[in-house]
Amino acid sequence: MSSLLIHNAACIATFDHADPAQGRELKDASLFVRDHLIEWIGPAADLPPALRDEASEVIDARDHLVVPGLVNTHHHMYQSLTRAIPGVQDAELFGWLRGLYPIWAGLTPEAVQVSTQVAMAELLMSGCTTSSDHLYIYPNGVRLEDSIEAAQQIGMRFMATRGGMSVGQSQGGLPPDAVVEREDAILKDSQRLIETWHDSRHGAMLQVALAPCSPFSVSPALMKESAALARSFKGQGVRLHTHLAENDHDIAYSREKFNKTPAQYAQELDWLGDDVWHAHCVKLDDEGISLFAASRTGVAHCPCSNMRLASGIAPVRRMLNAGVPMGLGVDGSASNDGAHMVNEARQALLLARVGRALQPPEVREGKTFFGCDLGPTEMTARDALYLATRGGAQVLGRTDIGHIAVGMCADLALFDLRTLSFSGGAVHDPVASLLLCASPQAAYTVVNGRVVVKEGQLTTVELGPLIEHHNRLALQLAEAARRSA
Repeated sequence: MSSLLIHNAACIATFDHADPAQGRELKDASLFVRDHLIEWIGPAADLPPALRDEASEVIDARDHLVVPGLVNTHHHMYQSLTRAIPGVQDAELFGWLRGLYPIWAGLTPEAVQVSTQVAMAELLMSGCTTSSDHLYIYPNGVRLEDSIEAAQQIGMRFMATRGGMSVGQSQGGLPPDAVVEREDAILKDSQRLIETWHDSRHGAMLQVALAPCSPFSVSPALMKESAALARSFKGQGVRLHTHLAENDHDIAYSREKFNKTPAQYAQELDWLGDDVWHAHCVKLDDEGISLFAASRTGVAHCPCSNMRLASGIAPVRRMLNAGVPMGLGVDGSASNDGAHMVNEARQALLLARVGRALQPPEVREGKTFFGCDLGPTEMTARDALYLATRGGAQVLGRTDIGHIAVGMCADLALFDLRTLSFSGGAVHDPVASLLLCASPQAAYTVVNGRVVVKEGQLTTVELGPLIEHHNRLALQLAEAARRSA
């Protein structure tokens, strides 16, 4: 059995309490890992000598902040191939999608595998240890296994979702007909993937969820049948995921096609419940918030993407105060152009606060919604880090990750407080400094007890050749789309 000692940390922020402000923050502390699980945590002076002597690997964590591994609840990793593509840099959601669908139609298994590793490398190097990925386009022989194999090689804990699109433009949907699939094929492959890959055990490194893409690209029948299929695997925790209420066009589409708000549509389809999480929910109204809270339906908040596409500011504090489970997502690299989880948490913090200035005067003067005051205290640094860790774990249905305690999986991120961005901040509050002062890279990232980032360098794949390969594929993909236009 392997063992790891993280010794003499300046601070270990555990997030081991449901209230972000109440989690233990241990100074001059150590943490011992045996065979993937945390076995001991406490003051370094109290570390049993036998554990110190037994450790097969030791990280000297002096001047380091230790936090739970960050959890990314929404991504489209293949989109790292189309970052900063001209023509859609200034588009809103529907125009952005229409501009990119023809490029994504050229995806290959190789492109998906390489782009997934690039996205995961960026996540890991920012302290993210668990990520979901929403792969909903399957041209040219692409399979979900292309993502799964990439995750296994790079060492990331992974929630792989079998997405799909079945309603093309000829049927009133948004995507071109060339990139949609037959619904029977989607459901057959979904069942195969759950039976082959889904692991419901404590500490699972790989799980599978079902994720029809969106209300404007799949039929109500596929939504209902996907939910029924996932729930037929009773007791195995197969979850459901899709996009919902992302922007004004999304709302208009739901009202025109279904005569319902997105939340009402989700309720009709049986897509509410503690086994469901929806991405974005920027335009979730008060009725929708109440439905989500009552059913414990989760939300993946994606602040960078919501700003990049001018979708709006999600009512985060209203959702949290109502009791809606919430985590953070970097979303597709082409609608964020990055996959840095610390930066995502920082943006969540700042965007929640700026909402006050955009409220009408009567709100700014003191009226509240769901108990929020719409001021700077709307989101604290610890609130945002909670969303990025324990909140994300809850949204993905995981009780074994997201905070630091004995018996939890050893998923950890360490940040060097001696770096320039922490100077003058970490001496006062190292935990808040992680978001308020900077968006640093992790010095160490530990996944399931394995050190996958060491002294700022990825240990599992060689990054230089990966980036070169990725850039070459990105150019080829764009050029092929230009030639076929």
